[in-house]
Amino acid sequence: MSETVYAVDTVGPRIDAFLDKVLKSAGMHLKYQIGPGANVHPDFENPDIVVKFSGSDVDILLENKAEVMLALEHLTMEALGMPQEHHSRLCFDANDYRMLRVEELRLSALTAAERVKKTHSPFRFNPMNSRERRILHLALRNETTVRSESAGTGPFRQVVVYPSDMPTPPEQPDAGRRPFPPRGGDRGGDRDRGRPRRQ
Repeated sequence: MSETVYAVDTVGPRIDAFLDKVLKSAGMHLKYQIGPGANVHPDFENPDIVVKFSGSDVDILLENKAEVMLALEHLTMEALGMPQEHHSRLCFDANDYRMLRVEELRLSALTAAERVKKTHSPFRFNPMNSRERRILHLALRNETTVRSESAGTGPFRQVVVYPSDMPTPPEQPDAGRRPFPPRGGDRGGDRDRGRPRRQ
């Protein structure tokens, strides 16, 4: 179990002050509780602090794969001055979304690994944030016949699963980039939903 870096009694009031201001300015009807991490998936996420939201506007937070909630979480981290390597220490959640999402990502990683083993072709996930990419990497850390790598930059960064004996191809900076990625991610992301990969 990792050492606690952020304690609720010291950091909690700063989170509360920031969220209170932002949510009032946005006119959102939300309540939240700031508490210690629950360690539901300690192998993947082990936050020091969890902020759980409730209220009539929770559905807004969870739309489009919790886009608003994750943005609010990121803004709070920036307001607290948390370095990148500490971002997993703070977790925003509503309706157990994060717990379910970790399990979804874990199963997706294992499914992708099996596909790569059978086809001996790389599998490319949708672009996602560093926290979710980390979960995919951790889910595959004990695999010996496949490996996972992150590719791309910024909002286009994604996890690619390769056969372990396949060299990493050189990156093409502009390949697959679009000014506003569709909700399903890039073309490679369509394969996450079971469409066959082009050979």
